[in-house]
Amino acid sequence: MATPLTALVGVRHPVVQTGMGWVAGPRLVSATANAGALGVLASATMSAERLREAVREVKSRTDAPFGVNLRADAGDAAERVGIIIEEGVKVASFALAPSRELIARLKDAGVVVIPSIGARRHAEKVAAWGADAVLVQGGEGGGHTGSVATTVLLPQVVDAVDIPVIAAGGFHDGRGLVAALSYGAAGIAMGTRFLLTSDSTVPDAVKARYLAAAVTDVTVTTAVDGLPHRMLRTGFVDALERSGRAASLLRAVRHAAAFRRESGTSWARMVRDGLAMKHGKELTWGQVLLAANTPMLLRAAMVDGRTDLGVMASGQVAGLIEDLPSCAELVGRIMAEAAGVLRALPRTDGVTAAR
Repeated sequence: MATPLTALVGVRHPVVQTGMGWVAGPRLVSATANAGALGVLASATMSAERLREAVREVKSRTDAPFGVNLRADAGDAAERVGIIIEEGVKVASFALAPSRELIARLKDAGVVVIPSIGARRHAEKVAAWGADAVLVQGGEGGGHTGSVATTVLLPQVVDAVDIPVIAAGGFHDGRGLVAALSYGAAGIAMGTRFLLTSDSTVPDAVKARYLAAAVTDVTVTTAVDGLPHRMLRTGFVDALERSGRAASLLRAVRHAAAFRRESGTSWARMVRDGLAMKHGKELTWGQVLLAANTPMLLRAAMVDGRTDLGVMASGQVAGLIEDLPSCAELVGRIMAEAAGVLRALPRTDGVTAAR
């Protein structure tokens, strides 16, 4: 299925696997790429040195295009952009809007720039700065999210910009792909659905918790780092919401120390990164530290399997997922379902995405 997304990045199918920290590693990314979709490597939880190693590992597993996701507000963002350019990565995606200068540097090197946005005005800004496409996530999506549903946000963004728009938040099958295309999107992006595949390195016990979840078991809380964060509701999340300020600060310091050892990040950089997330928001100092080391709470579950000590970011769509296919099986199923839906539509002989 050819759309402006497939033409832009050189993949066979208009499907993107998002850059989930501790989840989107070389194995998942290469499996996605080999399935004909766009795999995106998560770099925020890696040191710069580990990022270079991970990129080379993906390249050893696949010849297909793939991307790397960056935190635009990270203190070493420019260094990581340099690694992407030097290693010949096809796509750079951003969790927050990158600066005009970073976009220009990447584009000059032939890298496709795709920021993630959660509001129409943000899409307009990065489009004006030269972004090649935007990934728009509605409130159904996992991790840090907004309050506007995908079905409301997506058409707003499609109407506002003249670059390809990728829809995220609530997608898991071929019906969703056709729906996104009907709004004018050029493809869909999925996180939770790719997390729940056999190619994902997330521990089996954690996957089982996701598969057992109902739609109502997925909640949004600000207890982790002061920002709206969609995740599975667990006893640990309940405890975070009940914690007083002193307990939250002690927990934040302990996790911050662990993340500093894991990532090689200095205390000064962690505080700067936390303050960048604090900008314009009423966060306590405990929340500032948590904002800088939230990856350790995710690591506890996604790597160590400790659902009692970690958080499990999740889209609402987790309540609809019941199996663990391989990436190849998943992408093939989505495309077959999409083709079936299109064939069933009256007087329809194909789809051309508007953006």
